[in-house]
Amino acid sequence: MRNWLLKRIGCLALISCLWLVSVDAIAIAKDESSEFEQERGRVLSFIIRQHLSRHHFSRKSFDDNFSSAAFGIFLEQLDYQKRFLTAESVARLQSFENLIDDEMVLGQIDFPETAFDLMELRIAEVKKIVGSLSKQPFDFSRRELFEIDPEKRDFCKNDQELKDRWRKILKYQIALNYLAALEKNGHPSAKPLTGESENKLWQEAREEAFKSFHNLLFRMSRQELRSFYSLYFNAVAKAFDPHTNYLDPNMEEDFDISMKGSLEGIGASLREKDGFIRVVEIIPGSAAARQGQLQKEDIILKVAQGKDEPVDVTEMRLRDAVKLIRGKKGTEVRLTTQKPNGSILVIPIVRDVVKIEDTFVKSAFLETKDGAMRFGYIQIPTFYRDLHMSDQGKTGRNSTDDFKNALQGLKKKGVQGLIIDLRNDGGGALQDAVNIAGFFIESGPVVQVKDSDGDVKVLSDQASSIEFRAPLVILVNKFSASASEILAGAMQDYRRAIIIGGEHTHGKGTVQALIDLDQGFFSRKIAKYQPLGALKVTIQKFYRISGDSTQYRGVIPDVILPDRLTPIKSGEKYLEHSLPWDQVQAVNYQPWLMLKNGEIDMIRRESEERISESPAFSKISRDIDLEKRKIANTLRSLDFDVFRKEQAELDDLAVHDEVVSDDFIVKEGDENSGDPTLKSEQAKQLIQDPYVREAFFILKGLAGTF
Repeated sequence: MRNWLLKRIGCLALISCLWLVSVDAIAIAKDESSEFEQERGRVLSFIIRQHLSRHHFSRKSFDDNFSSAAFGIFLEQLDYQKRFLTAESVARLQSFENLIDDEMVLGQIDFPETAFDLMELRIAEVKKIVGSLSKQPFDFSRRELFEIDPEKRDFCKNDQELKDRWRKILKYQIALNYLAALEKNGHPSAKPLTGESENKLWQEAREEAFKSFHNLLFRMSRQELRSFYSLYFNAVAKAFDPHTNYLDPNMEEDFDISMKGSLEGIGASLREKDGFIRVVEIIPGSAAARQGQLQKEDIILKVAQGKDEPVDVTEMRLRDAVKLIRGKKGTEVRLTTQKPNGSILVIPIVRDVVKIEDTFVKSAFLETKDGAMRFGYIQIPTFYRDLHMSDQGKTGRNSTDDFKNALQGLKKKGVQGLIIDLRNDGGGALQDAVNIAGFFIESGPVVQVKDSDGDVKVLSDQASSIEFRAPLVILVNKFSASASEILAGAMQDYRRAIIIGGEHTHGKGTVQALIDLDQGFFSRKIAKYQPLGALKVTIQKFYRISGDSTQYRGVIPDVILPDRLTPIKSGEKYLEHSLPWDQVQAVNYQPWLMLKNGEIDMIRRESEERISESPAFSKISRDIDLEKRKIANTLRSLDFDVFRKEQAELDDLAVHDEVVSDDFIVKEGDENSGDPTLKSEQAKQLIQDPYVREAFFILKGLAGTF
């Protein structure tokens, strides 16, 4: 710890001067509630610091580098969209940039309350600004631009600049509302209305925008001091790595939801980040998965119940947004979403229970039309395992057993090769990834796990038998993570499979543990501040048997294909403060000799030739280039004629022409189980999937070499 006393004196002196000369003076006197929160913060700082120091994988120090990182995260949480704070007000907060480490060590937590008081003043100022703008007309023929990416914005220098930013924010929202109203009323956006009908829609669009922002400001003005302490401790945790989080008691309740077959709602996992509600996962078999338009990395801006007026959920607590999104089976929710390229899409989803069969392993086989060649296909949506049954000493349903049954069924069909589809598989039970890897190798190591003490444990396949000896191709993408990367990485290291997909997998090579902060530090003094919440801490890191970490880089496919996900910044390498890629010592293992480097190079060249001649991949490549340009261009014209054309171009990106393969036919792996409707849908999807088609051709080339 650097000279804390000098820094503290300097900080207080600077704050005092700024406070005296500013009309936004922050009151020094603390009421009983703030004193209670300060004491609770002191308790939390001690407990959280102990757990992070003892258990976090990185063993980071509480120093000025940590403090600066935590400050940046806290500032983003406070006003990521840069709609409230000005450069002047940020300068006040920057006095704490190198003090967070000292606050955590000494337990004197002042920053959250300073930020709380400042935000109260800033919200009040923005209320005045929005109120003033509500009395002014907007000129939609004026040629000006609006930056929609908050990361590319600077904080406004003063309130006058902030007022102009809010003018543009409101104009942009009104224009979006107008286009949405045109669509809702069945009018093409390219041909807007005229006369009285047009004026009415413009007025409704304006009223909706102001009402939405008034509700936002009202909601923000009701924030409690405790929520700022929660943001503070979450920033402290995330400064260690992006998967380490502080969960206040309310967030802890939302976090502790396990997947069940009777879930009602849309079936999406969400998180709050930077004031936005973002889609993290689409549950297989859910209403959102079947509807198809909602995707990972989408931002949910508004939520409407059926045809009711939408509610703005920006800056809303996750649990409150989830309450709006969840609902009874059969009811409709309409989500206004923003895609990574900036396009706005209203997605109607009829709430339903998760179709549990869609969450389990599925199989099929691909057969040439002459019946000469037949290859198996197995999709693993997630590495599931019924841990509740395991805790009772029973064997619950798990992906290992289901995969083995599917594999045995395909072997009976005489398949000459196998495709394993791990696309969009976010992971799950590590043991199942190890077990499934063991089906394709003789006994041997599969993954290494390193803890914060530096101890490395090797998880191995113990069975000496091999379930399947024919060629193997594994499909991955940017959303293949964790256990998926373990399986793909092991098969690549053994040269047992050809991995095909986009540029890299997700790159999450870490393990987290959830720590109940009410346990382990009990005393009567602490009890009155409970519940304290929980801390999710990164405690371990995965390494491949080659010694390479799966963290950050992910798994690099042997054959890299054009992928529409390429422009999306999704993956560990795009997360701030993510743990780095590194290596440990390789373990002894025996690679297969059938796939030598020269043969893999030949497979890659042959694939490149097919891709260059493929209409489907040519279309995908064009879409990627266009998407990259759209994502890079985050400036939107507020001249409505130009704005309308830009939005129409963005909408065109959502349309994907499907190319049906005539190279093979699809049959179900098990013709006696499941829903035949779902089966025919799966067959249709596989025939239209260019990645499955390429895997099919790679297997054809490998057939006979094993």
